[in-house]
Amino acid sequence: MIQFQGVSKIFRSKNKEVRAVENVTLNVNKGEIYGVIGFSGAGKSTLLRLVNLLEKPTEGKVVVGDRDLTALSARELRQLRRRIGMIFQTFNLFNSRTVYGNVAYPLRLARTPRARIRERVTELLRFVGLEDKADQYPEQLSGGQKQRVGIARALATSPDILICDEATSALDPETTGEILKLLKKVNEEYGITILLITHEMHVIRSICDRVAVMENGAVIEEGPVFDIFAHPKKQTTRSFISSVQNDKLSPKLLALLKQHHSGRLYRVVFKGGTTGEPVLSRAAKKYDIDFSIIYGSINELQGQLFGSLIVEFAGEDSEIARVVEELERTVEIWEVIDHES
Repeated sequence: MIQFQGVSKIFRSKNKEVRAVENVTLNVNKGEIYGVIGFSGAGKSTLLRLVNLLEKPTEGKVVVGDRDLTALSARELRQLRRRIGMIFQTFNLFNSRTVYGNVAYPLRLARTPRARIRERVTELLRFVGLEDKADQYPEQLSGGQKQRVGIARALATSPDILICDEATSALDPETTGEILKLLKKVNEEYGITILLITHEMHVIRSICDRVAVMENGAVIEEGPVFDIFAHPKKQTTRSFISSVQNDKLSPKLLALLKQHHSGRLYRVVFKGGTTGEPVLSRAAKKYDIDFSIIYGSINELQGQLFGSLIVEFAGEDSEIARVVEELERTVEIWEVIDHES
């Protein structure tokens, strides 16, 4: 559905060159929810703008369906953009238009007959739960209601792709959950491919099928969400995962733990069937070391159990190394030497 083939985007000024996107190759499959996560400045927003050629790639190709965007004429690009809906962090609603007028706007631009506009807008407002707000103006709505209007407007022309630019970052946690459920409903009932960017890992965990982690313009990890949670290879990814597990170690917390725990601290990540097995106690007993679980949690992720614990090992360094080596066969484990920033 969407392919990034060796894509780079370079911004140049008189004395400066910024490589906002660096040699990115990704495939977003038809009908999936694909997330791109990264800290501010990672390049994710620029990558998103390449999908509908709001930014033109400096190198590489962006292919939507089977069409190379850079090879399209202006008219062909306008037609393709109608297949791509966008949802924005700041809603981007017209304050001078009613809810009905906002949703109807792209249909009017497409010169849709009035009767069809009325039918489509009514259908979409019912879908997003705002059929009673049609005559109200954006200033009369809550943030969550505004985003529902934004979603309805993005769906008006029946797009194949929905792009979400930090769609929930301006919302409170409860409203965020409601909007994520609505996006999942959009994906399931309309079969629309969703590409979203975020800096919040709980958004990825909640609705995405696959995820790409970006840093300094490059994709540093990519794959199914469960696999990324279970096998994080980069520190940035681990940091994002820790943020949703509520067990991130700040410098202050790590110092406090080390005051009360003289052993060596490790993060142990369990997945699937290993969450119910006594792998820690078996390994510790085998090599005669002591261990204690300091804190952690086990949750459900994409229909499978997933857990992350902070564990203290106490004993001879050589025996701890043997325990770690054995545990690496069944779980993800790494030593917490510094705080997980």
